[in-house]
Order: sequence, then C-alpha cells, then structure tokens
Amino acid sequence: MSIRTERVAGEVQQALAHAFQTDFSDLTDGLITVTKVRMAPDLRSGRVYISLLGGSQRAEMVLERVKAETPHLRASVAKQVRLRFVPELYFYFDDTQEEVARVEEIFRKIGTERGSHDASSDNSL
Repeated sequence: MSIRTERVAGEVQQALAHAFQTDFSDLTDGLITVTKVRMAPDLRSGRVYISLLGGSQRAEMVLERVKAETPHLRASVAKQVRLRFVPELYFYFDDTQEEVARVEEIFRKIGTERGSHDASSDNSL
C-alpha cells in the first residue's frame, strides 16, 4: 500500500471508531472495535474489519446491523474525512482474536500431552 492509502485508511478507521462510540453505540450492548481498514488503491472502496468485545449478542447479528447502517456510517465518514469521493465500505468480522485463542489452546494441549508423555517415559527408566 502507498503512504497515501495507509494514511486515508487510518483516517477512515478513526472516523468509524468515533462514530461507533458516539452515534452508533446502540448497535450492540458490547463494544465494537475497528481493528483494521484496508483501502483500495483508488480510494473508492475500503474493507473494514471489526471485532466485538463483550455483549450478549452474537457477532453475526451485530455485523448484519452494522451492514444495515452502512449508508449512515459513510455519511459520518464524509463529515470527518475530507476526500473527493466517499469510499464504499464493506464490513467484515475480524476473528483474529478467536483464532489466536484457538491456536494457543492447541499448543497448550500439545504441551500438556508432551509433559505427561515425557514424565511417563522418565518413570520407565
């Protein structure tokens, strides 16, 4: 990505984070975090990755509510970020934290199994 693309992505990320905290805080009872924004080279569209912390609602339900509010979110970005064109925004759920937790659990199980396997092989000596 070019420096300009990264800079615009950062501005859009900040604008969306602000919008989720203020104008769109009623979308969920948890906290919506904008984890990453990836802009197209022409700055006409962007992929927005969000995560959900806490709350009782399923992430898929929250994502659908966010997608339904896309026109209003674009208008909020247009007010905060000065661009020639307001980019189309496509929202995705960022499940990186869940994947990290799953991989750590696998490593933990492997470590436990190796520890018990090593202990049983030491006892046979």
